[in-house]
Amino acid sequence: MDLSHRGVELVVAHGDAHGRQAVRADSTHLGRAVHLPQRTLRIGSRVLVHRDLSELTKKCDAMVLEQALQNLDLYTALLGPRRTPAIALWGHTYTRLRTAGRVRRAATAAITRRAGWFFAFTPAGADHEVSQGFPADRITVVHHTIDTTALREARARVAEDRLQAFRERHRLVPGRTAVYLGGLDTIKRTRFLLAAAASIARRLPGFRLLVAGDGAERHLVEQADARGEETVYLGNVFDDEKRALLGQAADLMLAPGAVGLCAVVSFALQTPVVTVPQLGHGPEFEYLEHGRNSLIAPNDVESFARTVADALCDPTLLGRLKKGCEADARIYTLERFSASFADGVVRMLEVNGRYP
Repeated sequence: MDLSHRGVELVVAHGDAHGRQAVRADSTHLGRAVHLPQRTLRIGSRVLVHRDLSELTKKCDAMVLEQALQNLDLYTALLGPRRTPAIALWGHTYTRLRTAGRVRRAATAAITRRAGWFFAFTPAGADHEVSQGFPADRITVVHHTIDTTALREARARVAEDRLQAFRERHRLVPGRTAVYLGGLDTIKRTRFLLAAAASIARRLPGFRLLVAGDGAERHLVEQADARGEETVYLGNVFDDEKRALLGQAADLMLAPGAVGLCAVVSFALQTPVVTVPQLGHGPEFEYLEHGRNSLIAPNDVESFARTVADALCDPTLLGRLKKGCEADARIYTLERFSASFADGVVRMLEVNGRYP
């Protein structure tokens, strides 16, 4: 909408989920989006992806592509002899490179400098690209998020009798409940999550962990649920009304693995995240502030469990964290994201003489 008001038509194009993302079973297809023909090639442990952009390059004045070295179409777009559309990149930038080798970091910087514009998810991402030689005047910070308006509204509509019935069905105790929303795989540290839940339950009788998600390690959660202990597995939960109910029932959101957009989901639900300081986080980890809207716990099971248990026993702390979430839910909005992205697209087109 922001672009159409400025006379720019936005075409959304996508390939197919693969690997870990496909196993999570949480992808969808937008009705008006362009589905790109895609091929994948596995070389050892790496999967290379090629999406056919040829039709788009004939029609578009500019293209925004993911900053991902495994996407072979990126090289075609940036290194070809003729680049008719202006090419911009966007992506996680430095957060995916912190554990990468020197060669990969250098290659990413080199290919990024071939682009005409960069959309950074966060200010730290923009700073990183500048440090790698990308011009600061050709970077737009978009403050990456998803649309949480419906989720916030759903949270406000959760009726007390419905919440009470949900608690009774799953034997939940107020002040003794946490939730996990997301993928169930190694990057999200499912084993750590379940071990921490068991430790918390030993410290706080009556503690229960609600788990909503899917992935390669789903069986671990199902096994914990089958034992009838502290874990309640709910499968994938996409519906905003149901997610809002989970957020209202829980006092904290546990995320010992990679934190990404669960940060803004926690803000919308006013269910503060407890996570750890590790290298695998996405750029949205930057939104978290320990002691104000979240808790950053030590990166071992027992210390993490102790942090959660202590927080659940501290209503004053929980109240402060929830207020921080509520405030930040009004900052990281889709409207701000969209306006920032639209401004960057228009500036990119102007620089390339294609606007108005």
